[in-house]
Amino acid sequence: MSTPLISRMRLMLCASALALTATAGAGLAETHFTRSLTEFPGRVSASGAERGAPIYKGGKAVISGENLIPGQTITLIRGEKTLNPEPITVDDRGEFSLTIDIDADAQTGLQPVVVIAENPAAAEVVQLKISPEVPVTGGDKFEIASEAVTRGLYQVKASEEGAVFVTASVGRPPVKEAKLVKIDPETLKVAAEAVPAAAPAREDGKDGGLFAVYGVDVDNANGNVWVTNTRQNTASVYKQSDLSLVKQFEPGAVPHARDVIVDEANGRAYASATGTPNIEVFDIKTLEKLEPITLQSNVRGEEFSTMALDIDEAGGTLVTVSLSTPEAAIVDLKTGESKVITLPGVKAASGVAYDPQDGLIFVASQGTDNLLIVKAETGEVLHDVAVGAGALNVAFEPKSRHAFVANRGAGTITVVDTQGNIVANLDAGSMPNQLRADGEGNVWAVNKSRGEDDPAGDRIWRISPKI
Repeated sequence: MSTPLISRMRLMLCASALALTATAGAGLAETHFTRSLTEFPGRVSASGAERGAPIYKGGKAVISGENLIPGQTITLIRGEKTLNPEPITVDDRGEFSLTIDIDADAQTGLQPVVVIAENPAAAEVVQLKISPEVPVTGGDKFEIASEAVTRGLYQVKASEEGAVFVTASVGRPPVKEAKLVKIDPETLKVAAEAVPAAAPAREDGKDGGLFAVYGVDVDNANGNVWVTNTRQNTASVYKQSDLSLVKQFEPGAVPHARDVIVDEANGRAYASATGTPNIEVFDIKTLEKLEPITLQSNVRGEEFSTMALDIDEAGGTLVTVSLSTPEAAIVDLKTGESKVITLPGVKAASGVAYDPQDGLIFVASQGTDNLLIVKAETGEVLHDVAVGAGALNVAFEPKSRHAFVANRGAGTITVVDTQGNIVANLDAGSMPNQLRADGEGNVWAVNKSRGEDDPAGDRIWRISPKI
């Protein structure tokens, strides 16, 4: 074999080897198993066309992400359908946004959307909630009065002493604007107000703001008003007559304090410590903190997280719901025993009310936009009522025997009878937040605002059935 031929063959073999190497390299470059993360970076959420607004059938939804990695690409999948024809590139701020159409035949409820990120790879499931759109109706069945109060309303409670008390706190820590307000129940005008004391500096040395007030209940036996100071994880007591401070409990007394409810029959006040399984207990006469009530979740590996509270003082029954698990709890205050019951079909339950006459528990769930009516003795769900977006709180009015549900996202208060029928759905302005029955046939409610110049927000409502 001549030397030139050998040289040509060597060149051909080298070329083939280079081609194979190139092909193998290309195969490696096209692998689906690229660099990945152990956790999904940032946060992805879904809302209506306006941030925080509900998503309805036939409308639009916005899926958006923040705190992601700039340059990542995002693909959104629902079932077998890809929602974005081309991958979305995360911008330099670590954000992305996609507006999609929700067809008129879409089913209400939680719709899982898979979020797939690449470069680097990660995956997450976000729940896109399509809310029921309940029409406003039945307003002619009620006498409704409403007045503007002050910024940042949270909760309301009427007193037997001829006054209504509301709490108001604005913004995030350090909260610089907060009030406990006393209102005339006839005119709905402000009769008096008190600004909470300054809170101690935070652990990082920054300003602690005020002992801002959130939850509220009245103690008519001792002439006091109890409030929760959520930002400082505690509670405080004011005088009903002049709103002077009676006692400020130390920070940490009630972790993430939400509701407070007074039990005059047993001389106790109970405060829910959201994020924990505890209901903190206080003596309303001595103002001493006692041993807490601790609830055990029936969900393996999970912890009950106490939210709203309601009480039947005469029967000695305290009820609450869990934010973190689909459960409610019933506490026998005479024996100290508690029973936790499962609530199928709820997510992020937050509101609760109790009817001792028929032994019914009413549960409002902001994550599933529904009201459950449950038999307390057996835990049986009697009725599951779609009431509107963001069902946050519920009150039971014993004279009319109706439950009133504050739907924060929908801007309505839905009135439901004990058979699960919607009696009315009332326009309640911007973001109704909380409501309470006064035992005299009235329901008192407060809502929040969408900004400083919102005429439909930061109002108190008195709702009374027409005779």
